[in-house]
Amino acid sequence: MRLLIVGALGGQISAATKIALQLGAKVAHVDTIEQATSALRAGKGADLLMVDARLDIAALIAANEAEHIVAPIVAAGVGLDPALAARAIHQGAKEYISLPPDPELIAAVLAAVCDDAPAMIVEDAAMRSAVALADQIAASDASVLITGESGVGKEVMARYVHAKSRRKDAPFIAVNCAAIPEHLLESELFGHEKGAFTGAIARRIGKFEEADGGTLLLDEISEMDLRLQAKLLRALQERVIDRVGGAKPVPVNIRILATSNRDMAQVVRAGEFREDLFYRLNVVNLRIPPLRERKADLVALANHFIAKYAKANERPARALSEDARRQVLEHAWPGNVRELENAMHRAVLLAPGDVIGADAIRAPDGAAVHARSDPASRAAEAAHDAARTLVGRTVAAVEQDLILETLTHCLGNRTHAANILGISIRTLRNKLKLYADSGAEVPPPATGQAA
Repeated sequence: MRLLIVGALGGQISAATKIALQLGAKVAHVDTIEQATSALRAGKGADLLMVDARLDIAALIAANEAEHIVAPIVAAGVGLDPALAARAIHQGAKEYISLPPDPELIAAVLAAVCDDAPAMIVEDAAMRSAVALADQIAASDASVLITGESGVGKEVMARYVHAKSRRKDAPFIAVNCAAIPEHLLESELFGHEKGAFTGAIARRIGKFEEADGGTLLLDEISEMDLRLQAKLLRALQERVIDRVGGAKPVPVNIRILATSNRDMAQVVRAGEFREDLFYRLNVVNLRIPPLRERKADLVALANHFIAKYAKANERPARALSEDARRQVLEHAWPGNVRELENAMHRAVLLAPGDVIGADAIRAPDGAAVHARSDPASRAAEAAHDAARTLVGRTVAAVEQDLILETLTHCLGNRTHAANILGISIRTLRNKLKLYADSGAEVPPPATGQAA
């Protein structure tokens, strides 16, 4: 993990730095928020910023966002000062750490705010096969295309491959190609020179250069614009990139991992993705099976998330009741691991008593999860609901309700909702903008996801 400490925190700065280094973090230090943004813009990436709580944290966040730089912030201050801590949290800090630093507290905050190594829970034979393939190809520099439904854990697998590779001590940089507008993605990936376009007030190092020596993850690669795909293909073939507005190519040494929740062969056939780029990325295809194909992982994952959120919320560790266990095994989990994690988080908060019962396991809309294994019953219920709610309404109104209800079900996650609806993320964004402009209430993006 890369930690950037911002500000002069008295004599305690050396103690905090030493603890972070002992925890395996790579630590850099600047004095001002302007220097912090400049360092991040110059490619000196950070997974977490520890900022003097007396500084203007809101201004730092705004300056970073103007450069499309996203990094979580924890505030730190000497002594216990509730007013200072409240101000820092209000300005956007994720946590507040009191100095002199407590090693266990710093370790907990670093782990909670910046989870570099999500747990790989594997019990099912189908998932064991995927992990075995990942182990086999991790040490190479071959490009890997990781595919699977939304929520199965594609980024977790990408981080696993990086951690097993020869590049494990170098940066792992992830870019969500679906979450960044088309006109900004080129600059995000390749960087830009000062004056390259309106608003380019200084040179900006892109993710390719930031990942130099390490691994670059291109998440949701299928959503990349065709013009930009051509530039990406050259970068993969020649191992050089061109900054926007740059005069000469810049060499890079990186390994590329990419993910998609779509059928890439079909996307290629539809003319939405370059065939030559697909073959360049798909040297190895690593498919992660959905939860419905890896039932043996369900209870192990559920127990892991229960333990995680019980600790985070200072709740007692509890087991699933037999009914709850059966319910977890029978539910289809269309949102896969992400949906299961959310359900277990809610269950930890809602369940009374010494065990987590079936009633505490709820769907994203708050209703209890029930497994209906009889297809005829499901079809009859669906037909009844459709007849009751669709007749007499326009197609546009029904479409709007479908999109907004699906987005609510996905807790605001645009990528997951687009996958369920069978439309591209761009189409979904355009629809949501239309609804918002007409006054409809649009669910906000999931935490950490761009609008």
